[in-house]
Order: sequence, then C-alpha cells, then structure tokens
Amino acid sequence: MKVCIIGQGYIGLPTAALFTRNHCEVVGVDVNEEIVNNLNEGIVHIEEPGISDIIKNAVKNKVYVASLTPQKADAFIITVPTPYIIENYSCDLSYVVSACESIIPYLEKGNTVIIESTIAPMSTDETIKPIFENAGFTIGKDLYLSHCPERVLPGRILEELVHNDRIIGGITPECSKKAREVYGQFVEGNITLTEAKTAELSKCMENTFRDVNIALANELAKICAEIGVNALDVIKMANKHPRVNLHSPGPGVGGHCLAIDPYFIYAKAPETAKIIKLARDTNNSMPDFVCDNVKKIISEGKIAVLGVSYKGNTGDDRESPAYNIIAKLKEYGYDIAIHDPHIKNNDFVSLKEAIKDADLILILCDHNEFKHLDYGLISRSMKNPVLFDTKNIINRVPSEITLYNYGNLYELN
Repeated sequence: MKVCIIGQGYIGLPTAALFTRNHCEVVGVDVNEEIVNNLNEGIVHIEEPGISDIIKNAVKNKVYVASLTPQKADAFIITVPTPYIIENYSCDLSYVVSACESIIPYLEKGNTVIIESTIAPMSTDETIKPIFENAGFTIGKDLYLSHCPERVLPGRILEELVHNDRIIGGITPECSKKAREVYGQFVEGNITLTEAKTAELSKCMENTFRDVNIALANELAKICAEIGVNALDVIKMANKHPRVNLHSPGPGVGGHCLAIDPYFIYAKAPETAKIIKLARDTNNSMPDFVCDNVKKIISEGKIAVLGVSYKGNTGDDRESPAYNIIAKLKEYGYDIAIHDPHIKNNDFVSLKEAIKDADLILILCDHNEFKHLDYGLISRSMKNPVLFDTKNIINRVPSEITLYNYGNLYELN
C-alpha cells in the first residue's frame, strides 16, 4: 500500500513512521520547505520517543519521502491543523479544505481519503464531501471518504497509535470498511465503524470531557484560596471515594486539542452548550489567577519561569497557557528569565542563569527535570528562595526555601 499523508506534524509524522514500519510506502507532504528538506535527510523536528530512528531507517530504505506536493497513492490521510475562529469559536476548516483540494489532481477511482484532523460535527458531510463530489467522484462507489480522529498522548504517540482503539466514521458503510483496511496495516486496538458525524462529535467530546473536569479542579483551587482551605488535601480526600477522580489544578489548559475542540461543539449549539463554554472560560482564567498570586508573593523583581510546554516531558508548546502568564507578568513590569530543557529557543536560558538573582521561581510545566531541583543551588543563587509550583509536583523543600502551591495559596490572602 502507498499512503500519502498531508501534514507532517505531531500526528502526521508518527502516522507516517508506523506505515513505513509496516511495509508501506509513504509520501509525507508539508508546506514547510525546511521541514521537508530535513525529513529527507532523516532529521525529525518533533520530540517524540522512537520516531527519529524509524524515519531515518525509512529514508535510508527509500520507503519514506517528504514532499511539498502530493503524489498518487492508494490512500490519502489529512492531518493538518484546525484552529478555531475567535469571532464565533467555530472550527476553521481552511487548512483541511486546502489539503483536500491539493490531492484532487492525484486521486484515482478506488482511492481512500481519511480526515484525521479534529473537525466540528457535520464537517465531513457538509464541507469536505462536496469538494470531492464537485471534482466528479461518487463517494462510496469510486472514492471512499471517512473521518478517523486520533486520540494519543504526547510522549506515547507511537505506542498509542498502535494499541489504542480507533473510531472510523465513513460517509457510507463501504467508506468505513475501506478506511479500516488502511489502519489495519498497523493498528492493534479495536476499530469501531460508525458514521462520520458520530466520529466527529465523539472526538470533540473526549477532549471536552477532560477540559470540563480540569475546569472543576481549577475552580476548586480558586474557591479554596478564597475561603482558606488546602485544595490539594481536598482533592486527595475526595479521591478516596471509589467513584470520584478529581483532576489536579494547574495554570490553565494548553495543546491543540483540549484548548480548542470544546469550542467546536459550543459553536454548533451556543444556547445549549453552557457547561462546555463555562469550563473553557474557567480554564482560560487560570493565567490571571496565577499572575494575581505572583503579585501577592512578590511585587517586583526577577522571575525564573520553569517550563513553557503545555505537556510535561515534551517540546509541545501549542496553546500553552505559560505564554499568556509570561506576557502578563512582563506587562506588570517583572523581569522574566525562561528555562525549558525540552524547547529550543534562543531567548531561553539555562536553569543556572534563570535562577541567578531571581526573586521567585515559577513552575509552569511538570517536566521530570523540575521534580527534583538542586535546592542548594537555588538557595545560593536566588535573592530570596521562593517557589510557586502551579503544577503541584514538589512535595517538600528545605526549610530555607518557601514553597507555594495550590495547597497553601490561601496564606497569601
């Protein structure tokens, strides 16, 4: 099987890697010429365990090639971004539409087209299907169109692409069956066939469920800080109930899924999806909550920000709330030094340089490197050793260091 994958990012590239590992020929298409050139040299641009070696071998064995343009193939998979439109929170399908239009000259009868990009309910039926029908194809007879959303965790993408269950929503039952043949090349989890709109909504609801539950934990943290209760103790005690699983509060919600997908549902039914929108508003309010408490800890000075990735132990900083927090703190006049061992950025500094003469360490990401810091270095380097851990990853510090987290913020009031 030859597969053409449009988009070589956090989903498209791992998917390409797995197809090559399972005896398929893959063309990986991306609009970024630098990424394409690097991939053809076996140089991978995302941090994800295992992918680099697979791509290097695939390039060497000539079963993977990166390209700026599509090629003829048996199956085409679309994995491009789908941001939301700020004015009305609706799904921006422009990248998906462009990707679909780009493959039309290379389509042949009998091909399978799969949309993996997360899209709003009804998008495949109402927007994507007409693109191919207008090009002269009959969906379900000479072209097979389905939506198959990804559901993976950064840091475990390869493993989860193989072992997680998959949902395939075809425009017709035959479309679903054809897409199942494609994913059958490497997926070992159960593959459930359904219709496109059901698959679209199920994906959006998976991320909405998590977003709403995180919002509940974040709201609890705010309440506890206001009324004088240890939020972390409350969560620990409540979770002793066999049917309760409160999440951990944090500085906000990031990533290309949880921070965006709930809006796709809200935009479809804004008068009804009130809990979904309120959860989004709550999570979006957390950067302000963090900054307000920073101001209570120190009124001025240097802040060492540790971590801007939205997810621990990855270099993925898409939609990270850390950037909102940093921007607000700069507006308030603080001197900001940023350290993130997983992200290459010329403006970022080493841990030693970040904490030198700092008045506060602000932890915004749960990288493993931050769970066991050198407290001796911190005590010697900082003006006044104070930590504010918004990810609740540090349990104990030496007596000469002051630690704030969501368990004791009420002490600042």
